[in-house]
Parts: sequence; C-alpha cells; structure tokens
Amino acid sequence: MTAQEILSNIGQFSDFDTALFEKLTSRRVLEKNEIILKEAEVCQSIYYIVSGSFFQYQNKDISEIIIDLHLQGEWMYNHESLVGQTPSKTIVKAFSKAEVIELTLENFHFLSSKAQSFLQFGKILNPTQSRTYIFDNSLSPSEKYDYIKKAKPLLAQVFPIKMIASYLKIAPETLSRVRAQY
Repeated sequence: MTAQEILSNIGQFSDFDTALFEKLTSRRVLEKNEIILKEAEVCQSIYYIVSGSFFQYQNKDISEIIIDLHLQGEWMYNHESLVGQTPSKTIVKAFSKAEVIELTLENFHFLSSKAQSFLQFGKILNPTQSRTYIFDNSLSPSEKYDYIKKAKPLLAQVFPIKMIASYLKIAPETLSRVRAQY
C-alpha cells in the first residue's frame, strides 16, 4: 500500500505532502504476539496497519480484558496515552504477523507545522465512535454484535469468539447464542 493510498482515506494531500509523509514514517514488521506498546509505556506513535491485526488489552488478575480490536487498513494507537502523554494502561499486541507504518508524535507535529493538510489527521486522532456507541447506548448482546458486524465486518473472521466477547463485554456463551441466530 502506498502513502498516497493511505493518505487518500483521510483527505486530500499534495505530492509534496505525500513525499514528506513517506520520508517521516517507517515500516515495521511484527511477529504474532509481539508487543508494540507495553503497559506503563507512553504511546509515542500512531500506526497504520498495512497487514495483520492487533488487539489492545488490560491484564486484570489472571485474565486479559480486550479493550479494542484492530484490523488491516485501520489506524491504531492508545488514545489516552498518546494525547495525554501518560503511561499506557493497556498493552497493544500483534494478533497475527503484521506490517505497520509508524508515524511518531514528533514527526506528526513536524508534518502539521509544514503543511496544514495534515490537520486532517484529527479525524483519526479522535476517540473511536464505535466503542462509545456500543457502551453508551445500553445495547443488548444481539444489538452489539449486529453493530460490529456492520462497522467492522471482518472482525468475526479474524478474531476468536472469546476475544470478541471480551471486547463486547458479554459472556462467550452469550455471543455464541447470538451468532447462532445469524
């Protein structure tokens, strides 16, 4: 995937903007289960997922609580840590072998100072609407699953039921019953 293709999903960027973006980003390949952001580490970058998938989770006692699931073609970062420059409360880990394009916060600020078009990144730097919709609207398990099927249709094909259930804050058995209705 080219820088032009990635940027075109955000807005309109000139050839100069695209060249600057390419110069200030780096590609990284991560193996399955490789951690890209550790708990208590301050998030210093945003990542575009070229291939693969990731999950954000918190360790609670002996279990992993899934906070977010990320797929190919999405931007990924820990919002609270990045914006507040505070230690991350979550861990971001590769669910599968993956390739990302990394844009450091320092380079993002530089890009924004050189070209106003990079202010369009505000679209991706706002907290995700889907989690707010799912958890602020007291949706039933069926409505939650229906929403993610529409918002992120590939989620159910990439991640196991147990992880999706944790993400939706419902029991895996409940999710299995809901999925059986489809």
